Amino acid sequence: MAHDTITVRTLRVNRLGFGAMRVCGPNIWGPPKDRAAAHKVLRRAFELGCNFFDTADSYGPHVDEEMIAEALHPYPAGFVIATKGGLLRPRPSAWDPDGRPAHLKNAFDGSLKRLKLERIDLYQLHAPDPKMPFADSVGALADAQKAGKIRHIGISNVSVKELEAARKICPIVSVQNE
Repeated sequence: MAHDTITVRTLRVNRLGFGAMRVCGPNIWGPPKDRAAAHKVLRRAFELGCNFFDTADSYGPHVDEEMIAEALHPYPAGFVIATKGGLLRPRPSAWDPDGRPAHLKNAFDGSLKRLKLERIDLYQLHAPDPKMPFADSVGALADAQKAGKIRHIGISNVSVKELEAARKICPIVSVQNE
């Protein structure tokens, strides 16, 4: 089956990707009722041509990333994972921003481990933290990129002004807004 593709810097992906958020339990909290069925959904999405999977450490929390690795690792050639960090989930109804550099370092290190990766293809700041200078949060991702842990950086839930500020710190390859 032929697929339209797009290239984002060094990543070539099929135009239709897979947002994996909903394979977790209800309200994007905890594991799904039927983990084996969720694995089948993930595998089937790839079989149908989705080679770009989008997730976040806050989905589950952590469940989504673990399930992607369980279902698809070792990853097929050309498979691209985007994940996000910067939101905490202390309870199912909470999505609390945490853009502190120390938190983001722990978040992407945890994502690397859960996803069984040496480098994340696309890592996105999930949301600006109003209690933290935005430049410090983006700077933490730029530092991880320089250290080889992140290939490309994206941002989510940002304004045009925040995008412009981020682009002064490092190349931004994606913006994911509602």
